[in-house]
Amino acid sequence: MTEQPSKQSLFQAYCELTKIKLSLLVVMSTGVAFLMASELGIDWVAFLWTLIGTTLSATAAATWNQLFERKRDAKMSRTKDRPIPSGRISMLHAFIVGVLLTYSGLSILAFGANPAAAGISLLTILTYAFIYTPLKPRTTFNTFIGAIVGALPPLIGWVAAVGTLSSGAWIMGGILFLWQIPHFLALAWMYKDDYERGGFTMLPSLDPTGELTGRVSVLAALCLVPLCLLFTSEGITTQFFAISGSVLSLWFTYISFKFWRAPNNENAMKMFLTSIMYLPLLFICMLISRQYVDFSETVLVAL
Repeated sequence: MTEQPSKQSLFQAYCELTKIKLSLLVVMSTGVAFLMASELGIDWVAFLWTLIGTTLSATAAATWNQLFERKRDAKMSRTKDRPIPSGRISMLHAFIVGVLLTYSGLSILAFGANPAAAGISLLTILTYAFIYTPLKPRTTFNTFIGAIVGALPPLIGWVAAVGTLSSGAWIMGGILFLWQIPHFLALAWMYKDDYERGGFTMLPSLDPTGELTGRVSVLAALCLVPLCLLFTSEGITTQFFAISGSVLSLWFTYISFKFWRAPNNENAMKMFLTSIMYLPLLFICMLISRQYVDFSETVLVAL
């Protein structure tokens, strides 16, 4: 009778260590990108392997992040009960989990999708763990590095589907990059005192009036509108997405503007909740307005 609760406790610790909810959001963007890039026939087997591999890779990145930030997490009210600072999982245990998840995720992407998808996934893990994480206590620019990391999963899905990165992949990456800025800044504003205790250098901590934080959030949200229009102008979606995507982006911009004009926790929470609703709604509009494009003939050479 005492063994079952311990298994449940370990499972819960694994879910927290791998940030499973956030990881599933990453997988959602990868899956949508795969479907948007696919030609008339969708390779559902490759789609499934891509989702599994991306899930494992995303949870690996989260594990490495928590392993490296364990001391700072212990100082923050929001994170002190995470598995490593609380002692529920040891450093060695977390290290082994990180290695296994990284190896499994990259292997599944390489053999179930293609090596290019595995390569982008590896780049995502390395950037998150070894660039974004060390920069968090050093510069407010960490938010933009983190946004770059979050923009890579759609590229994984796109290249897994067609083997190349066309304009649609970069547009989707741009959308994810811009979306994350007000999303993260809202959190950083609400928990700025906690971040200061942890020694993290976040923009709201250096911007007590909220003027710059709000301005950056509005600009990022506003730039989502032309990207939605560009997605349609590239022939990837119908005019429905140009309209619906623009309306959703203007709504997001309006909520961000309200935070800019009155930077407080209430408006920051509204901006955060709006960002959570915005992305799934945008993806739904994207999928139902998807058009067939032969992306194998429209490769964007970006190097």
